[in-house]
Amino acid sequence: MKLDRRRFLKLSAASVGAVAFGGRAAALRAPWAVPRKWYAGEVRTVFSYCENCFWKCGIAVKVEGGRVRKIDGQEQNTKSRGRLCPRGQAGVAQLYDPDRLKRPLIRIEGSKRGEGKYREASWEEALDYVAERMLQIKERYGPEAVAWFGHGSGDSWFVEYLPAAWGSPNAAKPAVSICTAPRETASQWTFGRPVGGHEPVDWTESRYIVLIGHHIGEDTHNTQLQDFAEALRRGAKLVVVDPRFSTAASKAHRWLPIKPGTDLALLLAWIHVLIKEDLYDRDYVQKYTVGFEELAVHSNKHTPEWAEEITEIPAETIRAVAREMAAAKPRAVLPPGRHTVWYGDDTQRMRAVYILNALLGNYGVPGGFYLAKPPYLEKYPHPPFPLEPAAGGCSGSSGGAEEVPEGFKPRADKGKFFAKTTAIQELIEPMLSGEPYPIRGLVCYGTNLFHSIPNVPRTKKALAKLDLYVAIDVLPMEHVMWADVILPECTYLERYDDLAAIAHKTPFIELRQPAVEPLWETKPGWWIARELGLRLGLEKYFPWKNIEEYLDTRLQLIGSSLEELKQKGTLIQEGRPYLKDWERRHRNPFKTPSGKIELYSRTFAEHGLDPLPDYTPPMPVPEGFYRLLYGRTPVHSFAKTQNNWVLMELKAENEVWIHREEGRKLGLRHGEYVWLENDAGVREGPVRVRLTERIRRDCVYLVHGFGHKGRGLRLAYGRGASDNALQTRYVLDPISGGAALRNNFVKVVKGAARPRLKRIGQLARERRL
Repeated sequence: MKLDRRRFLKLSAASVGAVAFGGRAAALRAPWAVPRKWYAGEVRTVFSYCENCFWKCGIAVKVEGGRVRKIDGQEQNTKSRGRLCPRGQAGVAQLYDPDRLKRPLIRIEGSKRGEGKYREASWEEALDYVAERMLQIKERYGPEAVAWFGHGSGDSWFVEYLPAAWGSPNAAKPAVSICTAPRETASQWTFGRPVGGHEPVDWTESRYIVLIGHHIGEDTHNTQLQDFAEALRRGAKLVVVDPRFSTAASKAHRWLPIKPGTDLALLLAWIHVLIKEDLYDRDYVQKYTVGFEELAVHSNKHTPEWAEEITEIPAETIRAVAREMAAAKPRAVLPPGRHTVWYGDDTQRMRAVYILNALLGNYGVPGGFYLAKPPYLEKYPHPPFPLEPAAGGCSGSSGGAEEVPEGFKPRADKGKFFAKTTAIQELIEPMLSGEPYPIRGLVCYGTNLFHSIPNVPRTKKALAKLDLYVAIDVLPMEHVMWADVILPECTYLERYDDLAAIAHKTPFIELRQPAVEPLWETKPGWWIARELGLRLGLEKYFPWKNIEEYLDTRLQLIGSSLEELKQKGTLIQEGRPYLKDWERRHRNPFKTPSGKIELYSRTFAEHGLDPLPDYTPPMPVPEGFYRLLYGRTPVHSFAKTQNNWVLMELKAENEVWIHREEGRKLGLRHGEYVWLENDAGVREGPVRVRLTERIRRDCVYLVHGFGHKGRGLRLAYGRGASDNALQTRYVLDPISGGAALRNNFVKVVKGAARPRLKRIGQLARERRL
């Protein structure tokens, strides 16, 4: 049947209505049959915050007839402002996913890890099993022999609370060493302050924005995207530095297709121009910084001509952008990216980003960076933990001296790098080698081990050697089916979590509360942590009887209550966003050794590290290979949403981007399926080819998170290719401990057949009805 535009739009609207509202089956039998309303009975609104990415937008969950029917953005919430991205609106499909883990499972005795052979168990049996084996490991090897991994809002119970009470320093999050570690360490030692989970960029007041490795619009962080769009509406100029013509690049007045791995050279050249042509903010630098004289001498060699040879960006373009930035200062800004583990010099690259911002005089100034203040919130009173939590997070501690309490061992990765927080990938090796001491157990909460930690074969070998592996998750991801015990957590729509305390221009506290009762025999993370803690003899750290008592006590200590926050959803406090606000109170926001912004770091020099950033070339691309780049898509979060039918209808697989001329040279057709094979011989795919002129010829690109191999994921299984499977090599950043992942190379191998899988549309219809 031929469709005209009007008819097509009507059908599209019907489909969107079905996806967004999750209406009754009778109303969805025909794609054009949109119901007059999506509810039949009384609608109850429950305030909470989202978990379909880690931006934690406030949500208003609409419940009717005991079921979640719709999710909107919380109007009064600072992050959502009444709006949600596709992932937030698709939370209903995750809640009612039939593939969810439904009850505790224990691996059948005699079966091997990874075979997926389990028997059902009661919660009492499963938790007793875990506690008994953890205590055996502790008695034989010590508490440090159990490692704790976590990712997500509920991870604080499993990488902070329990490990610190238990006495293990080996707790880690992928959000640190596989994501933000370089930017946080660099920020702490330049400004004396973290960046934090919500990047404190004053987007709407900016007049000139330079994105360097920042994929805004593709990571779809709600508030940030709203503010970015508003900045462009107000006339802000945009420069995008990226080997790929990204979504943001399509909005830019300049796209700089830089040679991968040379960003630091470009940053140093911009610093050179600002200083050499006296374009920096002299008054700001004199008042707020130290080390300018050393920086000026250091920058003499970093000319635009020098950078042109390295970056393949013309010297005149480099000069032009530096002059345009200077003309817009202090309302010119280079926002820090989130995923900053690239080539191994990443902390120094981020130091250069911050130094450049300081020369523009924008830190703590409207149109640059505001000073994010955390909300005031007391901890629940309990006895002191034997250890301080070591996992860190999006604003984890930065580095320097660290004392180990008497009677405890240091982190297994201590001494490999400067930063304090634990590097998750560095805890895999002790599971294999036993050095510097053995790690024999692992408790893993919400961390997709085979889609986040590089060198998957090594991780599988490590899991096979453990005495105990416990997985706490919502879905049967491949790594989950390697566990000895699987503990099914309920989704974020069925549970309380700890309070979310968000540092912001106006700091705020968010509440997560259940909209409906947990399905099947699933339990919330806080309950699992408490029940396990009681069995491990840690009763004194869990004096509260339930989560309502815990939350209400914390809120009562700041003059609020759980009942008040249930009604409001978000509690907003007063901030101090700019330097003038701090100076009015005679306070200094810069917690560096000098008390100022440190362009030159004497602390780095004292530890044998370069006190000023300098360029080192990345690992060269072998002949016949391409550098593997990876990124995000607006409708998926990492590797956690590919079993959500709403989102998979929008993007069911990833593609490998390759330049059209390279494709012609290789004899590739647009849309055909190929294998990707890295220089270690690991093959991944099949994956569909996307021939495009939107990428440089020396690299290829994949969206992260596809290529699931867990057969229990009936939508996600076998669709696309996993970039993480091809990341068998990483370079360790000696300062932050970040695992630099862009040192992997692939070639394209023809001859892959199209995967023989059910169409997503058919699977989606089955779940929708």
